[in-house]
Amino acid sequence: MPGFILTRAWRDARDGTEIEFWLATDEGPRKILLTQQASVAFAEASLRDTIATLAAGMPGIDLREVALKTFQREPVVGIYASHYKQLLALERKLGERGIRLYEADIKPPERYLMERFITAGVEFEGGKLRPAPEFRPRLRMVSLDIETSAFGDLYSIALEGCGQRQVYMLGEQPAVAPDVDFDLEYCATPRRVIEKLNEWFRVHDPDAIIGWSVVQFDLQTLQKNAEKYKVPLLLGREGRPVDWRTHQARDGYVFASIPGRIAIDGIEALRAASWNFPSFSLENVSQELLGEGKDIGSDYDKMAEIERRFREDKPALATYNLKDCELVTRIFEKTRVMDFILERSHVTGLVPDHMGGSIAAFSHQYLPRMHREGYVAPNVGEIPAVASPGGFVMDSRPGLYDSVVVLDFKSLYPSIIRSFLVDPVGMVEGETEEDPVPGMRGAQFSRTRHCLPAITTQLWQGRDAAKREKNDALSTALKLLMNSFVGVLGSTDCRFYHPQLISSVTLRGHELLKLTRELVEKEGYEAIYGDTDSIFIWLKRQHETEEALAIARELVEKINKWWRERLKRKYKLESYLEIEFDTYYQKFFMPTIRGTDMGSKKRYAGLTSDGDIIYRGLEVARSDWTPLAQQFQQGLFARIFRDEPYQDFVREYARKTLSGEHDELLVYRKRLRHRLDEYQVNVPPQVRAARLADDFNKAQGRPLRYQNGGRISYVITTGGPEPLEVQRSPIDYQHYLDKQLQPIADAILLPLHDSFSALTTAQQALF
Repeated sequence: MPGFILTRAWRDARDGTEIEFWLATDEGPRKILLTQQASVAFAEASLRDTIATLAAGMPGIDLREVALKTFQREPVVGIYASHYKQLLALERKLGERGIRLYEADIKPPERYLMERFITAGVEFEGGKLRPAPEFRPRLRMVSLDIETSAFGDLYSIALEGCGQRQVYMLGEQPAVAPDVDFDLEYCATPRRVIEKLNEWFRVHDPDAIIGWSVVQFDLQTLQKNAEKYKVPLLLGREGRPVDWRTHQARDGYVFASIPGRIAIDGIEALRAASWNFPSFSLENVSQELLGEGKDIGSDYDKMAEIERRFREDKPALATYNLKDCELVTRIFEKTRVMDFILERSHVTGLVPDHMGGSIAAFSHQYLPRMHREGYVAPNVGEIPAVASPGGFVMDSRPGLYDSVVVLDFKSLYPSIIRSFLVDPVGMVEGETEEDPVPGMRGAQFSRTRHCLPAITTQLWQGRDAAKREKNDALSTALKLLMNSFVGVLGSTDCRFYHPQLISSVTLRGHELLKLTRELVEKEGYEAIYGDTDSIFIWLKRQHETEEALAIARELVEKINKWWRERLKRKYKLESYLEIEFDTYYQKFFMPTIRGTDMGSKKRYAGLTSDGDIIYRGLEVARSDWTPLAQQFQQGLFARIFRDEPYQDFVREYARKTLSGEHDELLVYRKRLRHRLDEYQVNVPPQVRAARLADDFNKAQGRPLRYQNGGRISYVITTGGPEPLEVQRSPIDYQHYLDKQLQPIADAILLPLHDSFSALTTAQQALF
């Protein structure tokens, strides 16, 4: 029977390590329990006698010959343990004597799956699993949302899914049943609300829980309430509790492991699938994607309204609560983000609710292939960290241009890995080969013994097939995994980190872009900018669209041919490098760095042949600038790109700002990246505003909102930055002209021999 792995766990039992998998199948959930699973690590064979002596008092430890070696070509011995915790204890004991174990950190479920080339789809028979990469489950999902007081006291729980629309509300049953189109059940105590939730999960048995901040807020708040009222929160299958773990590197961030079920947070899932929004609030995302929301005011207006409904109109609160669930369900349907999450598991081998995890995904792909090449993996930290270059960013030539073509190397870093055979094992093997492939910074790579080029090729071909089949979710998952490899190899948290490896990709990218620029300029055109994998080519005069596209096609053909011939002639390699046409800009603008005449990087705007204006890195594309600045920049670019007069627009925009007609556009919304008490020397405006807000909240008896970070909305007044919650001083309009409008205007106007002050000085004097 085929199934899809939802969750995995291990435990040491009396007879050995047990591995538990919960699967989603076409016939419902299945639990697979594999017993007496040995755990394995490796150590240098020369230390075998010493290890045997130290392990003598530890039953269940067995040393065996294996045909493997370290990256230093030292033979190793396999150390097998009947219990995984026993293996970890031996690792600590040996570590005290300076003896290293290799791969002891790989947990039993991951070891079992990766060595069998299993990611997510499996067939199970006779207590064994084997890969079933084609199986796709139909998950039973429930959208969950809770409402609480400002202090986290549980008011209600809403559930939508498994054919149910249910709200459990704290309070006494009214004499007259409320007129609602969903099931509303009243519970006399918070304890009873949680008990009803446990019962709902037992009866309806969903595979997946979805929501907005569902783990970090909803489930965590439910757990705190369950502990407060001394009732177990049993959301796992078989009535089991949630297993909570904290993230070591992210203060306050928690993981929720729910036996047999996955918990998918909409915010994290959309980010993982490369969706981007100025704000990931449910209100903003639902407005952008669905054209509707459920806003009932600002955060504190909203809290006051929730409190009022809880006291006076519980059916209205229940309706509001359930609306959150419905919006999340519709967002998941609209974006098909769950398809992406499941395809990502098929591609990476990670459990579906494990966001991030690039290093773990790389290891899942790489280790079993590396073992078959005769090697064990190094440990994290064996190679000292050395600064390595990132992607090449060409110095830009600022100005306003007609007819700019952008060419882009398709999957540049994966194509370099494939073409130049960049690989951890290959670098070890290349040291002893007579004719290795030269890398960068002294690296040499084997022409015949390697793993990563084949892995990359398999993923590349899979992505091409997914694109032909219009499977966007799978295509995106494969692309993100391929593109993560270089970042993984450049991370000191990865066991395969080596500065020569990462440099053999990034510095090769530098070479590619520089030589491609020379090729373009020999053809009589000018490269005005380049960034990592793309090159911006000015065609030197204004062209009609079809003429420009014909030039782009000609350049693509010449560049690809040149690289094929170069790799064959110089390296005796087949080229997988492929430059493609990306965009044609009728008008293109590169700004200067503020206060200089030097061109900026990663910031530009362009008018496409379709009439759309594309912004990259400019204020209009950044959430930390005010809407005032963003709308001004959009309006100014639109006029300049379309050769329309702009002077009156600038003057009128400044006039309306000074007269208060743009007050709704003046709000800064910025993120507080640290605790408020950590800002001591440099105190930015958002922190000053947040401190004022929390002083006000404290005086009002409200919870403090900003002590541990978050987002603050504020305006600049004659008294400085003031939060929207407690604005007392008049708006400082001159600040907005000097710090928001003038920098944007001058970046565009100075190359045109004009300026903001020249257009508005007389006008400002009137106010």
